[in-house]
Amino acid sequence: MTYRLKHKTIGFGICPETKQPTKGIEGKFFIPAYQRGFRWNVDDVTRLLDDILESNGKPYSLQPIVVKPRSDDEWELIDGQQRLTSLWLILNYMKKGEIRYSLEYKTRPGSQAYLQTLDADQAKENIDYFHLHQANVAIANWFENKLGIAYRQFLIDEIFRFLSTSVRVIWYETPDNIESIPLFTRLNRGRIPLTDAELIKAVLLSEVSSDKEYAGREKEVAAQWDGIERDLQRDEIWAFVAGHGNTDKEGNFSTRISLLLDTLANKPTIGIPPRYYTFDSLRGEVESQCIQFWEKVVALHAQILGWFEEPKLHNKIGFLVVSGRSFGEVHQLASKQNKRMFEKLLVTEIKNVLKVKSSDLNDVLRYDNAKHRYPILLNLLLLFNVETCRERFPFEKHVRKDWSLEHIHAQNAQSLTKAEEWKTWLEIHLNALKTIKNSENETVIDILIQDIVAKLPHVDTPRFGVTFNTLSSRVQKALKPKGIADEPDHTISNLALLSHGDNAALGNAVFEVKRQMVLKLDRAGEYIPVCTRNVFLKYYAGADAVQPHFWGEADKNSYLGEIKEKLVNYLT
Repeated sequence: MTYRLKHKTIGFGICPETKQPTKGIEGKFFIPAYQRGFRWNVDDVTRLLDDILESNGKPYSLQPIVVKPRSDDEWELIDGQQRLTSLWLILNYMKKGEIRYSLEYKTRPGSQAYLQTLDADQAKENIDYFHLHQANVAIANWFENKLGIAYRQFLIDEIFRFLSTSVRVIWYETPDNIESIPLFTRLNRGRIPLTDAELIKAVLLSEVSSDKEYAGREKEVAAQWDGIERDLQRDEIWAFVAGHGNTDKEGNFSTRISLLLDTLANKPTIGIPPRYYTFDSLRGEVESQCIQFWEKVVALHAQILGWFEEPKLHNKIGFLVVSGRSFGEVHQLASKQNKRMFEKLLVTEIKNVLKVKSSDLNDVLRYDNAKHRYPILLNLLLLFNVETCRERFPFEKHVRKDWSLEHIHAQNAQSLTKAEEWKTWLEIHLNALKTIKNSENETVIDILIQDIVAKLPHVDTPRFGVTFNTLSSRVQKALKPKGIADEPDHTISNLALLSHGDNAALGNAVFEVKRQMVLKLDRAGEYIPVCTRNVFLKYYAGADAVQPHFWGEADKNSYLGEIKEKLVNYLT
């Protein structure tokens, strides 16, 4: 199925780039019965005018107009009625010459006549007239109030110039044999996403098929396009190169090859770029050098797969992308560099992300410090996990969850204020107490267990908060190694990565409770970062450590030493 794709200005003028006459919209547009009438409101119309003005004479593409030919100079308007009608109203208001296109409604013949008068009294006769009149009033108000009445004519001249030279619609012409109603339904349900990628694909295949030198290669290019899309649909590749799951929060990358095209177009990552930025940036190259352009896309895809397969590059690039760098920025680092220099640049870029000295890890970087410390600590612990992996880090598992900092040994249960919270805290710590057999405090623990069992049934009684505070203090003392200060430890030596859901479940629990719950999650197949798992397995403990139930000073020192050793190349 081949769709003809063009760019058309709304009015007629002289293109400032080519000095040739622009091809504006003309002809009769037939709006069939399956479409509703004009429904754009004041906000829709003023937003369109604002977008046109803000384009400031630079090439700017509006949303596509999808049409099907009926006869010479007549079109069935399948998609774009609201835009095309609003543009007609704008041209009509400006009165800068004859409007070369008209709108005809199969089931609303009166609307076509009403467009010629836009009479305020008639606007109350039916809903279609009302919306047309409301839009017309909004257009008049915009021109008169945007810069003040004194600048009305200046605005008219500027908007008309933009509409005749630089502001264009994407003209999407369907073959004669396409059924209109199913196509209209699919378009409006979003099943044919007219994204930058889809538009570029239509131009690319059209140019390849029409060039005698490349005759027959359009099927090859289409197959390669689909193959690249399939590769990028693999979660492990997409998470590594994009840093998130299926789509971002705005729903971008419904076609994942868009990431490659955005990279080649140097699409800005800061601010909101103009609509169809990538299509407008690449279209000229696609039309003039279709195969050479496509070879760039194929080469970029091959580069991604090469980086993905090599663990050292995979992990460094993946960390940068997950921590906020765009793939386009990474691609720029690799531009014209050999592999050795590229790796050095990746290390430098990671240093720029962290901006941390080795000495900061001792006490400067703290959980309870200013808010900007929190993301730094998250990045440090993520990189610690990444560097611990000898093979490829599973970014596809990491991006599925929101991560937070968890105190390895928490020492504050006083913030719990509800009966349900007290009950849960006491029950999980009661289980932990039952697993500990230590000759030094076994009698104390036995008595504490008996007291908790006796008090638990009364958790809903008045003033139980006082009882809870007393019991929790005794529990924390029993489950705390000797020599540990009573105040909470917020340094990185007492922090690990856990997902928000798992963190909430562990709450203000002490080390032994968290150890048991992390192991339970691990046995259930939940993804636990490797270093978090190592912490609760006492992997970093010294050879002389004999106590698996506590997180003491020796454990913290060993853990901190391991972090510094693993991150030595990235600490400034």
